[in-house]
Amino acid sequence: MDFFESVYKGEPPWDIGRPQKEYIQLVQRGEIVGSILDVGCGTGENVLYMAAQGHKVWGIDFVPSALQKAQEKAAQRHLTATFLVLNALELHTLGRTFDTVIDSGLFHVLSDEERHLFVHNLKCVIRCGGTYFMLCFSELEPGDYGPRRVTQAEIKDSFRDGWSINYIRPATLEGRLRSNGIRAWLSSISKR
Repeated sequence: MDFFESVYKGEPPWDIGRPQKEYIQLVQRGEIVGSILDVGCGTGENVLYMAAQGHKVWGIDFVPSALQKAQEKAAQRHLTATFLVLNALELHTLGRTFDTVIDSGLFHVLSDEERHLFVHNLKCVIRCGGTYFMLCFSELEPGDYGPRRVTQAEIKDSFRDGWSINYIRPATLEGRLRSNGIRAWLSSISKR
């Protein structure tokens, strides 16, 4: 956590100051519906975009300074959203479910053991038939900077029990350090 807390004192490379294009397009296509939880929401750009579209949105992150920035943005923009300091491996403590859960860059920072725990916790907060949208680094991204790369096989393996994979498609994860963005996977995964 110290690493993330120190990075949020400045401008993290993943904080682009606006929502990710992939999530804007999902909203425009009507794929993101109902109540929404953003796991690892950072400074809240995806949360605030969806709140501005009329959704009831919660954002969680385990970095208090990131959430402070998110709350300040919400106040400045006169938007209502709920932000909580919470580790994504403890989602079960929320005690509620959502229609949609989004993830922009959380899954790819988790270890193998943490992935298993995260998926178990995810089941606790998505209603049956609800959908989890995940945007993560793809193994097709060259180089070794940043987080580990994720393969389609790893995604399928992580969500094999109790989930239906609607699609895994090539996408772009936008960042401040690479003008073309980062090669990523966008996955749509529904809870059975």
